[in-house]
Amino acid sequence: MPGTELFGEEERKEVNDVMQTGILMRYTSDSLRNNHWKAREFETEVKKITAAGYAHAVSSGSAAIATALAVAGIGAGDEVIVPPFTFIASVEAVLFVGAIPVFAEIDETLCLSAEGIKKAVGPKTKAVCLVHMCGGMAEMDSIMAVCNSNKLVLVEDAGQAFAASYKGKMVGLFGKCGSYSFDFFKIATAGEGGVLVTDDERTYKLAEAYSDHGHDHIGGNRGMEQHEIVGFNYRISELNAAVGLAQTRKVPMIVEKNRVNKKFLINALNRTPGISFSRIPDPGGDSATFLNLFLPDTETAGRLVNELNNAGIGGFNYWFKNMYHFINQWDHLKSMHTASKLTVQLLDTAQDYKNLHLPKSQEVIGRLISFGIRCTWTEKELAELAAKISACVSKALKPVAV
Repeated sequence: MPGTELFGEEERKEVNDVMQTGILMRYTSDSLRNNHWKAREFETEVKKITAAGYAHAVSSGSAAIATALAVAGIGAGDEVIVPPFTFIASVEAVLFVGAIPVFAEIDETLCLSAEGIKKAVGPKTKAVCLVHMCGGMAEMDSIMAVCNSNKLVLVEDAGQAFAASYKGKMVGLFGKCGSYSFDFFKIATAGEGGVLVTDDERTYKLAEAYSDHGHDHIGGNRGMEQHEIVGFNYRISELNAAVGLAQTRKVPMIVEKNRVNKKFLINALNRTPGISFSRIPDPGGDSATFLNLFLPDTETAGRLVNELNNAGIGGFNYWFKNMYHFINQWDHLKSMHTASKLTVQLLDTAQDYKNLHLPKSQEVIGRLISFGIRCTWTEKELAELAAKISACVSKALKPVAV
């Protein structure tokens, strides 16, 4: 992914600022910091890119979506519509705030569809956890209409879609609050980190307190600060924030190069029979971190995976078999193999997780193969990659001898 391609002096400078003071925590020790506040600066850079009113950095993207759900008022017994295609943290976050996941269909955007959400709404549905997958975005106009008509709280997990937008508005800012991931495999990385964004001051204040044991951060004596709410420790360290700060400054350049490289590959592969591409509701807002190919059917996609592996082509994902991103492999969740009892295990659920019927999602993900876009590719490397993919697709499309 782009972030890890671009480690350099910028990251080292920001980390060294922290190491020279020795103040690794984002709070306290004001007089010893030499005016270095990396978490605050990181949040400011995220606001510059997203135009969010407020941003709060935490320890991971998983912590960001868990915090977002909590401060949006989602809790014990609430039913939350979730996608079957997402990094599993989105669903784990719903479980660990005490809510009940309800799985709904995705479409060719790779995100929940308005139709899927509408069909999944029940009398106990309180919210939608909408995940913007693989660098793109959901069809927000129709989804907002469904959420508004059913009075559903919308929380966005844009962990894979930082810097993506829909009709001029950044994903993550359509609902009550949203979250981004800055883990090692994202467009910008903090090593480990996440950021919650919102345009609502009250939601931001709750997030700031919730992610730091309820501290209100008022006054100069941390041990004497008030506790408005019960919280937990999701704080980001100044070291991680320093890396995230330097990386986030590079995101506009990364997106620009990603889009050029993705367009090159699409133009080259458009000439290959059997290939189509995921639907981008707003092509101008694509962060272009992934090239998402559709094959005619699941069987052909499976053959293509074998051809790509035989040709030594890496950097792709066949999500249909991926252990952490698609529901087919989530047996531990379906059977609720947990370390300790969860709220969902004490209540009736709207679905039997072992017998879900999601034919559209199965069909879409069965045909999908995604390639991570590198911002450092040369035109020669792009041409060679496109030729290899095309050759592998042509082989995969040939009828299997009986």
